Amino acid sequence: MPAVNVAIAPAPHRSAPDMPASGPIADRFGRVHRDMRISLTDRCSLRCTYCMPEQGSEWLARQSILTTDEIERIARIAATHGITTFRLTGGEPLLRRDLEDVVARLARIPGAEIAMTTNAIGLDRRLPALVDAGLGRLNISIDTLDRDRFRELTRRDRLDDVLRGIRAASEAGIGPLKLNAVAMRGVNDTEIADLVQFAIDHGAQMRFIEQMPLDAGHTWSRSEMVTREEILGRLRERWAIEPVPGRGGAPAESWRLDGSERTVGVIASVTAPFCGACDRMRLTADGQIRNCLFSNSEFDLVPLLRGGSDDAAIEGMLRRAIWGKLPGHAVGDESFLQPARGMNAIGG
Repeated sequence: MPAVNVAIAPAPHRSAPDMPASGPIADRFGRVHRDMRISLTDRCSLRCTYCMPEQGSEWLARQSILTTDEIERIARIAATHGITTFRLTGGEPLLRRDLEDVVARLARIPGAEIAMTTNAIGLDRRLPALVDAGLGRLNISIDTLDRDRFRELTRRDRLDDVLRGIRAASEAGIGPLKLNAVAMRGVNDTEIADLVQFAIDHGAQMRFIEQMPLDAGHTWSRSEMVTREEILGRLRERWAIEPVPGRGGAPAESWRLDGSERTVGVIASVTAPFCGACDRMRLTADGQIRNCLFSNSEFDLVPLLRGGSDDAAIEGMLRRAIWGKLPGHAVGDESFLQPARGMNAIGG
């Protein structure tokens, strides 16, 4: 069995170092941050059972959502201090009417790479403009290929729309194209090999994600989660698999299929966490900086953005947020507390 990254980062020295006032944005454990996930909205066109309630969601007020100017300002400051990748998330980022403008502005930041995670509903119509604006990479969520199962899981009959978006992305040659599925027991665990073949047929990499305690209803159960080892076992039923070296800070382990160039990814955030190499921070749609997907602490940039603060103050907030990052998320530990926000409000 190959080694995996563990959740525990190197322990600090007896005398904790002081937070640096310049240079790359790093935490106390030496993790340099290069990736910012930017949520553009908490709204979504689906209601996936593992993410959102079917009804009764309280959406962020329109005036609390960051403007495009504010997003660009934060991104430029972050880029000055080592952030090179900006991934647009939600909710569903395609629900943002000015998405093309957001992409274009971020793409003009020197050295920036722009990616997006989406459910692909409406992507076929907007993809040409997004590519022209500077979108470089796409992750598309698709948990099942079965129409009835899709409708039951998402509470919406939109599978054809998702498939059109995936075809458009495949035909556009945007790459690397990645398809994401949350592996769920009794829901789609029998489709693992079929989803991989579907991705191969569309020139994409399939990635399976262990279900995480980020559902709005707080009903997650570790015993009901499909684990990394179970996913790999399903893959071995159809292919010979071998690990691809050089993962770095990527959340997914990649596995080569039958010795070919085709690969599949597994994001085992629960059973084989990769916190020790994490280089990501998150910006919520309402201007909160989160240093971990599972954090219960947020750092509010809005008073600085709308109160006349200079860029140095915003940089200082980014540094303080990351400096306070814990060595690991502690999912499964008795001390773990699930975040109050659901995944749609945090941003993927």
